Amino acid sequence: MPLTTTLPYGARTFLGENGQYRLDAVARSARPPHWESYAAVSMASLASLGTVAVTDIGLLCAAGLVGGFVNAIAGGGSLVLFPALVATGVGGVAANVTNSVALWPGYVGTLVGLGSLVHDQASRARSLAPTAAIAAAAGCALLLLTPERAFDLVVPALVIAASLLVAVQPAITRRLTARDGRHRERPRALLIAVAVSCVYGGYFGGGLGVILLAVIGLTLAAPLRQTNALKSIISVIVATVSLLAFALFAPVHWLEVAIAAPSALLGGILGGRFARRVDEGLLRAGIVVFGLLVGGWLTVRAIRGS
Repeated sequence: MPLTTTLPYGARTFLGENGQYRLDAVARSARPPHWESYAAVSMASLASLGTVAVTDIGLLCAAGLVGGFVNAIAGGGSLVLFPALVATGVGGVAANVTNSVALWPGYVGTLVGLGSLVHDQASRARSLAPTAAIAAAAGCALLLLTPERAFDLVVPALVIAASLLVAVQPAITRRLTARDGRHRERPRALLIAVAVSCVYGGYFGGGLGVILLAVIGLTLAAPLRQTNALKSIISVIVATVSLLAFALFAPVHWLEVAIAAPSALLGGILGGRFARRVDEGLLRAGIVVFGLLVGGWLTVRAIRGS
């Protein structure tokens, strides 16, 4: 008798006759008539199964590490782990929500890695936190209640545009500089921009960090390192809301979460330390390049899905 579960076998899911996930050692063959039949599985089959499981675990661990690191630098780490989850057999919507839950420790690790930069942005983060949380909850609701296709068509343009905004941000900032030589802060514009960005982050989240960096940089008078710290705090808020919403209402694959989350935490810590010490020009260039790559990946994914 098979055990029905949302957790995939050997990091792979198999669909049963009634639309339920099956977890049994012979999911690719006919169901055995008795429990004793499981003892008849050959050693060769077990060896092959073990190889697949190790491969999947290695892929998810590596994707979690890179995803956590990338999120600390520019955002978009979900686009590293998402295809890895799909490659191990997780369906699209399940991969999306599992991705969000598994990368949550990486966001926390980023704050640890950034250290004092996070404390410097605490007051700004507190003023933006309620808006970010409500907007992220709205985005999660959109994902769970509406079709994903229409929004997918807009996502690539958003990410590419945000990457280009990060590239030209210094020039725009100079144009917006007040006569006394200081860049005017625009708190109302920041609040609106963060709200819109967090709705997107709750819905999909790929490239959220790039979008946040762009809108924060255009509305605050702060160096890129401080902007990156504020972006990381807001990302934690969005990720926490998504974690709670998806854990309660979405088909999260907890086995994959258990595999990828620890490496995402390590990647976030390492990425946060790297972002704190790297040259600002180099950091900006890396963010722009990665953002454009993310936008290109999303464009290809949208075209193939049409």
